[in-house]
Amino acid sequence: MTEPVVFLPGMMCDARVFGAQILDLSGQTPVMVAPITKGERIEEIASSLLDALPAKCALVGLSMGGIVAMELLRRAPERVSRIALISTSPLDDTPQISAAREPLMVRAKAGRLEDVMAETLQPEYLAPGPKRVEVLSIVKEMSQALGPDVFIRQSRALQRRRDQQSTLRKCKVPALIMCGAHDQLTPVKRHSFMAELIPNAQLQIMEHSGHLPPLEQSDAVTQVLRDWLKMPFILR
Repeated sequence: MTEPVVFLPGMMCDARVFGAQILDLSGQTPVMVAPITKGERIEEIASSLLDALPAKCALVGLSMGGIVAMELLRRAPERVSRIALISTSPLDDTPQISAAREPLMVRAKAGRLEDVMAETLQPEYLAPGPKRVEVLSIVKEMSQALGPDVFIRQSRALQRRRDQQSTLRKCKVPALIMCGAHDQLTPVKRHSFMAELIPNAQLQIMEHSGHLPPLEQSDAVTQVLRDWLKMPFILR
């Protein structure tokens, strides 16, 4: 494993969401975390990242980070050696979902970010069990560190994002699609659909995870990523 690996965190997440994977993989391959906190359009976020990313790299995108990863693949496919999309979706916002983001942004701007995040990532969006409390605590710490302005920018970017189904159909690199069996935000059938769009994609369902597999099943996710990084560049 010699190619650089770039982790793209989810909405209101930072490097901590990939902490275990970064710690493990960084001993064998260059690793970096690309923040998706600036810009009110996915295209704007991706454009700014292209100036900072290695000339060619493997992308690992979680949730909103996966949406940014797909835009990077659309804009600069020659710079993406492989792609892993976790708990995400290639679809644009429906009018209903887009409208539902507005009151959340208003409340975040009014100083109620903690309440907004509790509503955005509810306990039942994660796998049942004692791990829920730990994961929700980490999410709370990350969101508080990033603050309401980031929440508003990221919400705007999600509202305005494009459909990326055609991008996935054109994908020519080793692709991993991962999701948690208990994910209610981006369910398994959405990921099965994504895997069908990409030629030769590998679909990995984490049975004991919800929306945040890198935190909920950190060791298992790390092993899956290790295997993905060993997949040959040329698909037959």
